[in-house]
Amino acid sequence: MLQALQELGKELGRDLVRGWESLTDGWRELLSRSAVVDNGHELVVRIEVPGVDRADCEIVVEGNTLIVRGEKRYDSTYVGGSYHIRQCAYGVFQRVVPLPFNVHAENADAQFRNGVLVVRLPKAPEAAPRRIQIH
Repeated sequence: MLQALQELGKELGRDLVRGWESLTDGWRELLSRSAVVDNGHELVVRIEVPGVDRADCEIVVEGNTLIVRGEKRYDSTYVGGSYHIRQCAYGVFQRVVPLPFNVHAENADAQFRNGVLVVRLPKAPEAAPRRIQIH
């Protein structure tokens, strides 16, 4: 009987560690994933926000900075054998992406699909390359 309880305790401990690692990996991933691409006429910013709903995201452009903030809400329950594991992840996040030049924020477009946010920011005219005549 004691041996069975010890084995159950070890199994429960392993499952709790795996659950905690999964939860922390998700937060690390949420805070570290973004890409900015300049395609000539616009900047395309791609940010992975797994587990976040579209309605829980806000996008703001302040000067040469793109700010994405929101709230992650995750709730999962696992029932196995004689124990239950419940994982919850709630909290706000904010990503600040410096932009290399001015953009037309009023003409920006954002799409959210499968946990990936893609923001398209057209370049402001003064940010476009300009050829200067030599006299």
